[in-house]
Formats: sequence, C-alpha cells, structure tokens
Amino acid sequence: MRRLFIANRGEIAVRIIRACRDDGIVPIVAYADSDREALFVRMADEAWPLDGDRPADTYLDADKLIAIARRACADAVHPGYGFLSERAEFARAVQDAGLIWIGPDPQVIESLGDKIEARRIAESVGAPLVAGTPGPVATPAKARAFAQAHGLPIAIKAAHGGGGRGMKVAWTLDEVEDLFESATREALTAFGRGECFIEQFLDRPRHIEAQVLADRHGRVKVLGTRDCSLQRRNQKLVEEAPAPFISDKQRARIHHSARAICAKAGYSGAGTVEFLLSANGTLSFLEVNTRLQVEHPVTEETTGIDIVRAMIAVAAGARLADEDVPAPRGHAIEFRINAEDPARGFLPTPGPVTGWDAPSGPGVRLDSGVVAGSVVPGSFDSLMAKLIVTGATRDEALARSARALAEFRIEGVASVLPFHRATIAAPEFRAENDTFGVHTRWIETDFADRLNTIAGHARVTPAPAEALLRFAIEVDGKRVELGLPARMLAAAPASLPATEAGPDGAKDTLAAPVSGLLQVWQVPDGAEVKAGDVIAVMEAMKMETRIEAPWSGRVHRMAEEGAEIAFGAPLARIAPA
Repeated sequence: MRRLFIANRGEIAVRIIRACRDDGIVPIVAYADSDREALFVRMADEAWPLDGDRPADTYLDADKLIAIARRACADAVHPGYGFLSERAEFARAVQDAGLIWIGPDPQVIESLGDKIEARRIAESVGAPLVAGTPGPVATPAKARAFAQAHGLPIAIKAAHGGGGRGMKVAWTLDEVEDLFESATREALTAFGRGECFIEQFLDRPRHIEAQVLADRHGRVKVLGTRDCSLQRRNQKLVEEAPAPFISDKQRARIHHSARAICAKAGYSGAGTVEFLLSANGTLSFLEVNTRLQVEHPVTEETTGIDIVRAMIAVAAGARLADEDVPAPRGHAIEFRINAEDPARGFLPTPGPVTGWDAPSGPGVRLDSGVVAGSVVPGSFDSLMAKLIVTGATRDEALARSARALAEFRIEGVASVLPFHRATIAAPEFRAENDTFGVHTRWIETDFADRLNTIAGHARVTPAPAEALLRFAIEVDGKRVELGLPARMLAAAPASLPATEAGPDGAKDTLAAPVSGLLQVWQVPDGAEVKAGDVIAVMEAMKMETRIEAPWSGRVHRMAEEGAEIAFGAPLARIAPA
C-alpha cells in the first residue's frame, strides 16, 4: 500500500495523514469549496477539489470520491468517521473499483449497521439486551403503541445510523409521535435512510464501550473500555479510558460480549461495541460502530497501540499477535473542542478562528483540524479539535486537564471550553466521596443549573462565502481546471461583502439561532402561537435544532422551507397578540 485516499475532512483527515506519514504512505485528500484553505488540505501530498459545498455534493458523493481516488492512482481508501464510513454500498463500490477498503467487509457493515440485525447477533451470543421492536416501526402511531405497552422512557433510533444522529428519547407519551417524525427526518438527512426502531431507554445510564481490533484471519482483540457518558443530545463531549468505577465482573462481561459479537459477525479492522449501564447495574447492548471512533485516542494513550496504523495494517493482511486484553497504562480523558456556544444551548457557531493558543506539556495531546486563521464552515460537523490528557491515575489526569483547559484560548468562534472547565470541577464528575454521578442526561438535568451560569459567549460573525471562479486551462498538453477567488481577478471587486448577521432591527423579528437549512415549518403562516411552541426545525452541522417561539403572537414567515439560512438572519415576525 503506497498511496491512500482519505474520504473525509477536518481533524480525522489530519490524524490519518499523520498515520500515513509514519508508515511512508502518500496521503491524498479531496475537499469541498469551503475547505480549500483547511489544515488537512495543506498537509496532504495531493488535494483534489470536490466542486461543491453541501455534504451531498462533496463528502457524501460516493461516485465523485471513488472517481478521484482512481484518478489519483490510490491503492486504498480510509473513510475516517461519519459521512460514508458506515455505508456498506460505499465500501462495496471501493472494492469493486479495485481499491483496498480500510474497514470491515461490506456485508459486516450491513449486518451490524442494521441496528435490528445487530440486536439479533448480540442476542445469539448471550449479550445483555433490553426490550425492543423486532423491526422498523412504520408509523408514529405504532411508536406510541410501543410506549404504551412497555412504558417510558423509550429511545427512537435510526436503524441505519449512529453517532447519536437520528436518535430521540421520549419521556412523555404526548411527545412520542413528534419525536418519531423528527428522528426519521434526521436519519434521512444524515444517513440517506429514515427507518427507525424503538427500544426501552434506561433512565440515567452510563455509556460504556469496548474498543475492538480484529484481523482478517479470525482473531479479535478487545483493547479495553471507555466511558462516554458526558453527552448532550446524544453527542459525546468528554470520554475517558479505561471506564472508571465499574466492577471487575461488569468489565469482564463487556469484554466477553464485545469479542463474541464481533467474532460472530466476522469483523475485521477497528470497531466499537457500545453498552448502557444503569444505576442499578443493568447492562444492555446498544450498538456496534463499524468504523474508527472519534474517541479512539484515549485508548491509544492507555494501550500504546496506534489504532489508525493498525487499521491500515489489518487491511493489508497483517495478523494480530494475540487476543489478550492489554492492561491499561494510566488514565486518559478526551475533551471534544466543538465550535458551539454552551451559553446559548450549544448552538453551532461557524466562522473564522482568529486566535488559537493550544496547551502543551507532559501528558497533553492535541488532535486538531484547525489553526489560527482557519474557518469553521457551517455545512459540516462543529468539531475543531480533540484535547487528550493522560496521567498515571485518574486524579492526575484530572489535574492535568484543569491545567490544559486553563491554557487553551480560542477566539473568533465560540467554543465548549467554558463547559469543559466547569465539568471537571463538578463533584459528580470528579467522583468525590467515591460516587461517580455522571450519566448520559447529566448535562441536561443535574448539571443544567450550573450550565446556565456559564458566562458570556464570543461575538460570532459567519465568514463570508468567497466566490470561486473556475477555468479550464492546458498544462503540458493536459487539461486542468483552475479555481481562483474572484477578488484576485482584476475585473472582480476587491472584496466581497460579508453576510449581514443579526435581526433586521424589528423588535418582533425572530432571528435564526444557527446557520443551516430550514427543514420544515411546524405552524402555518399566520398561525397564533404561544411562547415555547416549536414553530420550525433547522438542520445545522447534521443535527436538528428545534426553533421555539420566544414570545406569544402571530407568525409571519420570512424564509422558505429548504432555504439555507445564515446565523442571525430573520426567520419570521411574531407580532405580539
């Protein structure tokens, strides 16, 4: 394997580029228009334009990505995480094009990516499970019927999804049908398929997962556990390895179940088997992620195994030396550094990064996709970087984390750094009095009052979308397409106006809280609404944001469904009743 095409962007593309460098492999990337100045593009040996800026036209366009990989004479394709990484049809198309797919075989992705089939496999090997539907649920009414039969809360989950997208938790009967429709829409947007199934949701559970590495010769190795309970809207924010405060019996059950599920499925490459652990000790299989996880660095730090290089080696035919579970070396904690504003409900804040002062020192690792001067686009995920801190013990890792987070400075966009600083000071997370009080809804429940006290947020102005003019030219007899910023051309204006941010000044105007797609209006034009009513749904950075009326009145729409809306642009006038 000499030339590797990375079918991804941002932080994970940078991570894979570094693995290629360590192995003497040429890294090749493709980029959306808004990523053309991104760090991963500058670091790669070759970068090819995708000629577009929406996910569907760029990193989700399988045909376009494979065509570029072939034109670049790549030997293999690494999908990273997200986008097409868990699409069996993409893996199959890569192999059909004569390229090495760095991941499990397409049929394995199909069986484990189908959450219903994954449940069947887990059940067949004796893994722990809660009650769930035997197949996809066809209508909102049937979702409500399951809730009535089995009780609340219930989890409505995309059958072909992962990463928390297309998953909604219903706590009251009245919200089941609306959340079912929302989960279906979100799954369709994120994964191209909207089927959802339902299972009982364990209240206040911890999220525990096992990192697995398997070769193509039948060996499956569990690399240890992680705790990923610190989540908001099912999106992980903090992860640590090994999972603390679980018994030897629970850890052994997790290791055994993870290995058995992957062995039964014929797994190869890196993968993650996820479980929920309730406060009363009930353990339940959740899903298998058939790809590299965002949080893989904490396992790397506590095992000394480079998981990305191991994936590449396995795809090339290498054998694992053994199936022993390595003893963890110390403790590692990862903080996802997202361009989101915790003071405004973790709203995404795309825009230019004007300042970036990262921490360093003993036990500190930073996997970043941005530097000072980078732009966080509004079309893609909000993750900018991952801060990974390691210590000999959990207490030492926490102390180093406090130091590293205090050193970290980001300007230009809001970030989740204030949240992280508050979190590591929380007694529940620090497990004072030997009580670890964190669970998957801790942020939205127990921590909510403290979250509301996080002061201030960055004044964010989205970066202007600079026009790119393309020309076909001939170089050494070969046709090449050249793209130039419009401002570089003499005939073009010297600079382009920035998009106006903020409402238009009218006191009754509701402004867009995020940059994104206006998916659907929930109320008709001219309808009367009450404060707190959901009036619209926007999709930003691949997640749905429900837009609530801030006051009562009559709605007069100012934007159309399907339109791309800038942060601060007017959505509607709500004339006070």
